[in-house]
Amino acid sequence: MNEMIIHGGNRLSGEVTIGGAKNSTVALIPAAILADTPVKFLMVPDILDVHNLMVILESMNVPSEFVHRNITIDPTHIKDNKLSGKAIASLRASYYFMGALLGKFGHATVNLPGGDSFGPRPIDQHIKAFRSLGATVTENNGCIHLTTHGKGLHGARIHLAMVSVGATINSLLAAVKAHGTTVIENAAKEPEIIDVVNFLKEMGAHISGEGTHTITIHGVKSLRTTKPHRIIPDRIEAGTYLSMAAAVGDGILIKNVIPDHLQSFLDKLHEMEIKLKIGKDQIYVPKITHCKGVKITTHPFPGFATDLQQPITPLLLKADGQSVIRDTIYPHRNKHVAQLAKMGANIHVNKQGLIIINHTDHLTGAHIEADEIRAGAADVIAGLMAHGTTVISKAGNILRGYDNIIGKLTNLNANVELVRE
Repeated sequence: MNEMIIHGGNRLSGEVTIGGAKNSTVALIPAAILADTPVKFLMVPDILDVHNLMVILESMNVPSEFVHRNITIDPTHIKDNKLSGKAIASLRASYYFMGALLGKFGHATVNLPGGDSFGPRPIDQHIKAFRSLGATVTENNGCIHLTTHGKGLHGARIHLAMVSVGATINSLLAAVKAHGTTVIENAAKEPEIIDVVNFLKEMGAHISGEGTHTITIHGVKSLRTTKPHRIIPDRIEAGTYLSMAAAVGDGILIKNVIPDHLQSFLDKLHEMEIKLKIGKDQIYVPKITHCKGVKITTHPFPGFATDLQQPITPLLLKADGQSVIRDTIYPHRNKHVAQLAKMGANIHVNKQGLIIINHTDHLTGAHIEADEIRAGAADVIAGLMAHGTTVISKAGNILRGYDNIIGKLTNLNANVELVRE
């Protein structure tokens, strides 16, 4: 089991460049198999999820090459094999292959995916969308079977009962080559969805309404690339380093960001009285001497992202007064709370499921666990804030979502190392 060891107490300074968006990348790579030509993506984050997706591609006879943050994928000789194995089991976003394979071949067999565990995240909205498009969907022993019985998919009205990034993207991937017109209602509006749509449109897809709650897709017969697609910057990684810089920084410049994608997060930092210098594609965080407690409620984009409630938690320990976090997306996403408490944080989950954070002057290094990606980010920031040594087990979860995190932290003057199993 991978461990991350942090010797806390160092003040951080310098600059860090944000990588491509994980939540775009894990959808774009499955989307690439819809192409009738090789595909190239630029600014791909070097994270474990990417390498797991490459293993899945290989199982379908789709070669890929990852060099200098760019990945080339050649789906021209793809085989519609059953998808199973450790890579599927460890990666929830592998469910995007369901929509992509269904759109490509009209059938697919995929083991139910794994990934982070912080409460139920059912795929019933995905299944409902596939059935609306004309697919028969059955499940047997943890394996999903999708087929159109050779008839192909047809355009349809898809109304999502809840706003879901995953279901929106899977509906897009299945519908983009379907016969006729598909309308997705109550679609998610996240920047990563717009990124996927832009890639599909670059290949000749006819899609409109991305960034709104109604997306319209007119199916096309073929998708072909004419140029590489550059992945947008990762707003969650950017928010994580913003929290880190405010918590333990003596002045940190965060580069390759899109401030508009972080507006709700930046608004909350402003409410905390944290002064930032925001440029067109970079944000400077000066040394912070004090900040105020706040109340945070997560919402779908453009609201405060659920993926950022954990990374901001260690910073809230420094705030004057009490802070409260309510996660409306994943109410049970609180595995970081017990880990921070081990380090001396005055933090708990109340009977209503709210995370209550009180000012804490002193954290002490401890042996803790990164139970999932963003909980691991909270662990890392707390470890940097703490006196003494923090050992984070299950560090592979952190590597799933944070590009070159050891190198980036080291360049900021952190004393951190990774011990691989």
